[in-house]
Amino acid sequence: MRELDGRVALVTGGGSGIGRGIAIALAGAGMRVIVADIEPDAAEAVAAELGGGATAESVDVTDPAAVEALATRCFEQHGGVDVLCNNAGVIGPTPLGPESLDNWRWVIEVNILGVVNVINAVVPRMLARVGENGGEGHVVNTASMAGLRAGDGWVHSAYGASKFAVVSMSRNLRGELAGSGIGVSALCPGGVDTRIWEAGRNRPAERGGPETYGRPDRLLPARVLDPLVVGRHVLRAILEDQLYIITHTERREQIAEHAQELLGAFDRSDRDPLD
Repeated sequence: MRELDGRVALVTGGGSGIGRGIAIALAGAGMRVIVADIEPDAAEAVAAELGGGATAESVDVTDPAAVEALATRCFEQHGGVDVLCNNAGVIGPTPLGPESLDNWRWVIEVNILGVVNVINAVVPRMLARVGENGGEGHVVNTASMAGLRAGDGWVHSAYGASKFAVVSMSRNLRGELAGSGIGVSALCPGGVDTRIWEAGRNRPAERGGPETYGRPDRLLPARVLDPLVVGRHVLRAILEDQLYIITHTERREQIAEHAQELLGAFDRSDRDPLD
């Protein structure tokens, strides 16, 4: 996108962490930001912090009817959405065994189907608006470095699987929208200073209710980035229509090793499997 001043952005999961960082960056570029979050007080606090016509919305992205109603309000009250940031996401431990199924279902419902619900409600409206006015737009889906590599164990496998899905959906959506004037980016950060490890506070009753867990010890040495820095990365990606948004350059070797494992499998496929 070439011009953001005066345009409208919708940021889900905007009440804290990366969502707040994105909202601040977009507001700083002159956008009118709709801060949506499952926690209404958090959304209100960020909208008040932004000022400049920012508004707050409470929404559970796993509820298609609620998301559809939010999309209707955005287009009726704000004239549309130019930038959509699908940032709402959760993490929950999924140890081996059937006791982890509640968290598997919850993580998938929020991190995958929540993104699907928002895309299905908002993007067709964005397409129609761009088609009528000859404008442009952008979609940013928050994935993770965990959506580019795997192999750290099963205990958070649902989260990694969901973020692989977000990367795939982003690439597919970008292909489908090619030539429409709407770009798509997949945000793949490493460690960021957010409340993601407190996400269990919002786990619904039908998935076992609130849960408390901590950041794994193996992640403690990793560099943790300020969400405001992530927000600036997102802003640049929107302006430059980048597909991948990478925030942690030190993860390059890990991704290269992961890719080499895959390429090695292609090399082995040249051999007769019966040899």
